Parts: sequence; structure tokens; C-alpha cells
Amino acid sequence: MRIAAWVSLVLEIAIVGTGGAVRLTDSGLGCEWPLCTPDSLFPTAAQSYHSLIEFGNRGLSFFVGLAAIAVIVLVSRIRAERRDLWIMSWIIFAGVLVQAVVGGILVIFQLHPNMVAFHYLVSLVLVAVSAAFVVRMGQPRGARERAVPRGVAILVHVTSFVLALTVLFGVLTTGAGPHSGDPAVTLRNGFDATVLEHVHSWPAYALFALTLTLLVIALANSLAAIRNAVIVLLSIELVQVAVGLYQARNALPPLAVGVHMVLAAILVAACTSLVLRLKRPAPTSPSAVRAEEAGAAGASAARG
Repeated sequence: MRIAAWVSLVLEIAIVGTGGAVRLTDSGLGCEWPLCTPDSLFPTAAQSYHSLIEFGNRGLSFFVGLAAIAVIVLVSRIRAERRDLWIMSWIIFAGVLVQAVVGGILVIFQLHPNMVAFHYLVSLVLVAVSAAFVVRMGQPRGARERAVPRGVAILVHVTSFVLALTVLFGVLTTGAGPHSGDPAVTLRNGFDATVLEHVHSWPAYALFALTLTLLVIALANSLAAIRNAVIVLLSIELVQVAVGLYQARNALPPLAVGVHMVLAAILVAACTSLVLRLKRPAPTSPSAVRAEEAGAAGASAARG
């Protein structure tokens, strides 16, 4: 189950990269829908390399779905004890199905920028849920209590909110920029990309400042519960800021934009991990432990 969960998370991030490649190489209409051509599921020799890139993204989505199914099958053995994991596994699978439908609608509606934005945001939600599954999988079930002071917990939630704002403005900026997914598609979301570029940077720098503050607090107060997660988050932000500045100063080169998109997904996963480390298992009384063990034994006997 651990292997399947990690594979699922990696694939959810990877498909953000391949989806970005489709858009940034002008391959968004490389294949029709639901087939690649009216007569073939696969790209044909008569088509350009754009069809291969688009079909490659579709092919990866199959493996994303396969990994989600594998997680459901493996979690089903402990679904009575770990209902949280059971629910998250189905959310991931349902999200994969939604993404397949949205991908088809994108082609039908000629890569409408708002639909493309929705497609990307759903991918980030699936990355967050997959990351939450990985973290919760390694934590015991049962009651939980706060592992950090209340003020620190609030600061972490504020940081996650600012990350969400940063991503949202980043998506709007891309939807107003030059990368539409196909040379024939000129429809953009109507915003001024230059203005949005600056607006996008404001929450991005606020996010960096908040994360740096969290690191100082975590180190000064020996908050081992979140220290490593904050360090990881800050490290990714440093790289993301560098890539963002590079692409802004070099007319948005496709490769840099693609890296920026993938790093945003990794940031979402890292922030999700940080939020879920704000609590730890609560101490249980001996009687509660005996009751839990008896319940687990009963469930095991029922399955047997």
C-alpha cells in the first residue's frame, strides 16, 4: 500500500508536467476526442509530433488511474480501521475520472483558458489529497491533539491560504499569457498579463516570508513535529522564486514555465504534509487501548 500510494502521488505530479508540455508545445489539439483521429485511438503517421505529445499525456492518465485503483484495492483490506484512507482513495479515483472528462471537454471547446485553468487546479487538488494520503498512512488512527502551540498552527494555516492565493493568481497569469496550447487558439482570459504578473508575485513573496518566519519559530522553540516539513517547503519556494524570476525576465520560455507549474504541484504536496503534521496521536488510557484492541480483533475475526 505504501508503494502504491507513493507511485500514485508521483504520477499525479508527473501528469501536471506532461499536461504542461502539451500546452507549452502547442499540442493541445494534437488529437481529437475521444479518439486521436476519427478512425484511430492512436496517433497516425500522417499527424505531427503534437499528436504524440498529446497522446502521451492521455497515456499517462491511464497509469494514474491504474495507480488509484491499486490504492483502493489495497486499502480495502483495512477500510474498517482506516476509514480516512478509504475515503481519500476514492476521492483520488473520482478525481482522475473527472480529469478525463474535463480533458475531453477542453479539446471540444478549443482549449478555453478558463477550462484549462480548472483542469490544472483539479490536478493540484488531487496532488494535495494524494500527499495527505501518504502522510496519514504513516500516522496511527485514533484521537489526535495539537503538536505545536496554537499560534504556530494558525500561522501554518495562514501560510497554506497564501499559497492557495499564489497558485490562483499564477493560473490566471498563465491564462492571460502567450501559451494557449495551440497556435490557432487566440482566446485568453481577458486579464492584463503584465499586471497579473506583479499581482502574482505579491502573495508569492508573502508566502516566502511566512515560511521563513515559521522556520525561525520552529528552530527557536525546538518544534521537531514541523521543523523538517518547513525546511522542505522553504527549499522548494527558493527554487520556485528563482524559476519565476527567470521566466519573467526572459519572455516566458516554455521549459521554465513548465518547471514552474510542476514546482507549484510539489509545493502543494509539501504544504499539505506540513499542515497534517500540526497534530499528533493523543495519549490513550489503558482501558481505551484494550477496547481498541478488542474491536480490531473482532473485525479481524469477522473478515476471517
